Amino acid sequence: MKNTDNPVCRVLGIRYPLIQAPMNWINNAAMVAAVSEAGALGVLGPNAGPKVVDGRRVPTEERIGMVLEQVRRLTSAPVGINIFSAGDDATRAYAMKTIAAAKAHDVNVYCLVGTFDGPIYEAIKNAGGVIVHRELTPTPRSARVAEEHGADIIVATGIDEGGMIPSGCMGTFTAVPSIVDAVKSVPVMAAGGINDIRGVRAAFALGAQGVYVGTRFIASEECPAAQTVKDMIVAGSGDEIIAVAPDERSLPTPAAVEYNRRLLAGEPAESIHKEIMDKGGLGLAMLHGDVDGGIVSVNTGISSIRSIKPVAAIVAELMADFMD
Repeated sequence: MKNTDNPVCRVLGIRYPLIQAPMNWINNAAMVAAVSEAGALGVLGPNAGPKVVDGRRVPTEERIGMVLEQVRRLTSAPVGINIFSAGDDATRAYAMKTIAAAKAHDVNVYCLVGTFDGPIYEAIKNAGGVIVHRELTPTPRSARVAEEHGADIIVATGIDEGGMIPSGCMGTFTAVPSIVDAVKSVPVMAAGGINDIRGVRAAFALGAQGVYVGTRFIASEECPAAQTVKDMIVAGSGDEIIAVAPDERSLPTPAAVEYNRRLLAGEPAESIHKEIMDKGGLGLAMLHGDVDGGIVSVNTGISSIRSIKPVAAIVAELMADFMD
């Protein structure tokens, strides 16, 4: 397929049908710009940018604006921004601040993670934005709801992914065809466990028209993840990954092994998750390098990641079939 024939490329205005997932904590202007400069869509994730400057608490819009200004100094290519939606007032208020900051910095692609939220959709459309909708646990019904309310692209995520995994039992290559068959007129992207060209080709064979990739970009030169974490990914294997909660997994760090023991012993998952978040969530190990005290969340396909490369080289490998 030529890039000009690909609906994801047309909707997003990019060269290659690839979105870099907005990884929490381990995301910054340099990585986002590098992905977009390489022809894919770089996406600014949550917790990017300083929350405190010279002792002053930085308001949400200003913090996001500061990072987007850095991105725009590095690239004029299309970029996206993460929006989380849980259908509650708190996440909705944060989303509105994010939308305002994005619009002020010429960003109009919103990667919405979570449930459909009417006011957020309306605000994005009023801002002239494009919606990439990724339900945390995708179903044919949720995909149709998003499409009916104006989603421009739907992401089908399987339990192969890193981060907060779906609560269902469908792997990526079960989720993709079910969502492809459910929607009528919008392109579907595949997410979860895609780290090389074989995963890309398999996703397209099942009807996806793009891929949404996170873990592979952690092992990039531009990613701000701790070097220790990058080295763990390159040396690691999917069969080492253990559950620390029903919707969270980790490479076997000392903390993860203890969380797994407590989970299997019957401790409520909510208390374990709260402890992980109280200690800094993914930021503790993945950004700051405390792999003894924190968890390292990656997709189940890391066995195919065997080197740390520049973002441009990763994009080129994943999108080899779309290169001119």
